[in-house]
Amino acid sequence: MSRKLAHAHEIANMPAAVARSSTAALNNATLPYVMALADKGYAGALRDNPHFRDGLSVHAGAVTHPAVAEALGLPFTAAQEIIGG
Repeated sequence: MSRKLAHAHEIANMPAAVARSSTAALNNATLPYVMALADKGYAGALRDNPHFRDGLSVHAGAVTHPAVAEALGLPFTAAQEIIGG
């Protein structure tokens, strides 16, 4: 790879350029999820929020994400079957 091509693929660390505002944005984006976990526990949050379930890959010995199950050649089990809801 030429030096010129390698340079073309560099990506700036934009959050570092605006550390205070990027930290505030991250806190604002994640706080509702943290509060849901704190209020409901992980099982309640998984039951009530499809976004939490979408991020779940494995639970109680079962693969709960279809792409992970396919990649590993294992059976898929919907998260709702394990946690209810």
